[in-house]
Amino acid sequence: MPADVALLKEVPLFAALDDEERALLANQLEEVRLSAGEKVFSRGDPGGAIYIVSSGEVQISVEDTTGQVIVFETARRGDFFGELSLLDGDPRSADARAIQETSALKVDRADLELLFRRHPSSAMDVLTAIGRRLREADKMLHSRPSLSPNEMVEERLTTIQRLADGLAAFSGTFTFMMLHAVWFAVWITINLGWIPTFHAFDPFPFGLLTMVVSLEAIFLSCFVLISQSRQAAKDRIRSDVEYEANIRAGMEVTQLHSKLDHLYAQTMARLDAVERGRPPSAPTTSKPGQPAASQG
Repeated sequence: MPADVALLKEVPLFAALDDEERALLANQLEEVRLSAGEKVFSRGDPGGAIYIVSSGEVQISVEDTTGQVIVFETARRGDFFGELSLLDGDPRSADARAIQETSALKVDRADLELLFRRHPSSAMDVLTAIGRRLREADKMLHSRPSLSPNEMVEERLTTIQRLADGLAAFSGTFTFMMLHAVWFAVWITINLGWIPTFHAFDPFPFGLLTMVVSLEAIFLSCFVLISQSRQAAKDRIRSDVEYEANIRAGMEVTQLHSKLDHLYAQTMARLDAVERGRPPSAPTTSKPGQPAASQG
């Protein structure tokens, strides 16, 4: 399989192998062909292999709790993906979808164990790739903006609430004050008889003006109170969104770091076992809250 051997030579994971070893590994690999839009695997699927892109592009992404798709990486020729689930045995943590006609090589656990036995240093290339993706995920968690409370509330506004917001905003402007000053001056001037061409319709002490201003103050205060109640609701939504975003980011980063620590410990154990010339023992697990069994 000359094409596969040439491809393996471009992958940093297999760069340390000689031509004979790459040819041996290439004979064990399975070629997978994908059409545009086809999924390689989905989040939650069992992880049994990593994939090396020989042609085309594969998008690695995950969907967050708000339904938005976060793209971690776009794998192209010579890139590999899917190594996290293969190493720790957990289900897939992301989705992989071909965004164009794609051909990839499938490397299963047996092939990877053969590689680690022959070249233990290649395990560090896998850890480097994992660390790069963890850093990208950490950066995205810190840089992604929270959902705007204004956008959440704006979609549920009624006509009265929109009117209340507009009046409350306008009543606090200098224009509003100047319009009322001009209105009062013209009203008083006309009704005091200072302009002979106009007949006085509200003589002193301006009872009609007093009633109109009182009604305006009542309605305006009601609209302002409605707007203030909406603002308080918006502030509560903002606090909830910020709290949820902080909790979710903290949990994701903690989980990613825990997986990295677990992979590092597991890889170091494998390397130590390979150097000693014996098969690695299965890692011991303990239930949360119970100490791991001591080894003597």
